[in-house]
Amino acid sequence: MKLNLEDIARLAGVSRATASRVINHHPNVSAGTRKKVLEVIEANHYQPNLAARMLVTQRTQILGIVIQFPEAIFVSEYVPVLLRGINTVTNEHDYATLMWWERPGVEKERFLGRILQQKQLMDGIIISVTAISSPLIDSMLEAQIPFVMLERPTRHLDEISYVTVDNRHGARLAVEHLIQTGCSRIAHLTGTLDNIDGQDRLAGYREVLEKHGLQVDPALIVEANFSRRSGYFAMKELLARGVDFDAVFAGNDNSAEGALQAMKEASISVPDEVALVGFDDVPTAQDLDPQLTTIRQPIVERGMRATALLLDMIAGKVEKPQHIVLPTQLVIRRSTGVLRAEERSEE
Repeated sequence: MKLNLEDIARLAGVSRATASRVINHHPNVSAGTRKKVLEVIEANHYQPNLAARMLVTQRTQILGIVIQFPEAIFVSEYVPVLLRGINTVTNEHDYATLMWWERPGVEKERFLGRILQQKQLMDGIIISVTAISSPLIDSMLEAQIPFVMLERPTRHLDEISYVTVDNRHGARLAVEHLIQTGCSRIAHLTGTLDNIDGQDRLAGYREVLEKHGLQVDPALIVEANFSRRSGYFAMKELLARGVDFDAVFAGNDNSAEGALQAMKEASISVPDEVALVGFDDVPTAQDLDPQLTTIRQPIVERGMRATALLLDMIAGKVEKPQHIVLPTQLVIRRSTGVLRAEERSEE
């Protein structure tokens, strides 16, 4: 027999209103009562009437996820790891997700229009990997759609909640490490420069060189876009310039992998001739040969914190925009040569 909400309430010994609050994740329910109702739901395999719940709560139980650079990062492990964090929280709250990928060649206005036309389907939106020049943010604010960004916005800072990592600090850690190992001609294969993370990592790179009195040589900076392919061709471009360099700081692990392939093809040994550092610490960083020194960011936590924040906003628990900056950490592996400084000092 198919149970309804009244049956669940009766079996749990609570009122219909209390059972409804448990099903809809209302905070004003004691832990004991919540546990009792959930046990009845699980034991009877109860599935709430979603259409009826939407009428009561005015919510769809769907979150949108917008990613604007799929051509650069779809093959990267960053996005699947990020989605794992998002999915952990949405599953806990019985939310589904609706993905919006901006395909190459599609007009930005058309992509944005599709999202706005379907805004009634979503309770809120998580915006990841965003172009600084995109009109998306302004449109979300104008349409009054709850959203959280996974990058620091460059405008409307006092109106937007975001969860990011300290990209400048992470870049500084990477370049400081390279200098400490004896490197002085440090190249940078940037991330996408129409993205704030890419810009901040470039800024951190510049800051450390200037701090140590090292020249910021434009010939050592090559623009890439966070993809393995772009890292490969950026390294090809760097080699074609004929400039001397003894280290490379790549915009992320994906582009570092592409750069490593290009150097192997050019018979350049890493780390014996050139040290290499990435950013992210995706799982495959340890699978490279040599294993990749990188800047670890808490990708799963980034996704979880952003999703939890958005759900609190939807529930009316957030009074003002929240700005969350997560820490980064240097992870030293073989690609920078653990004995590099000592070996040079003996020469």
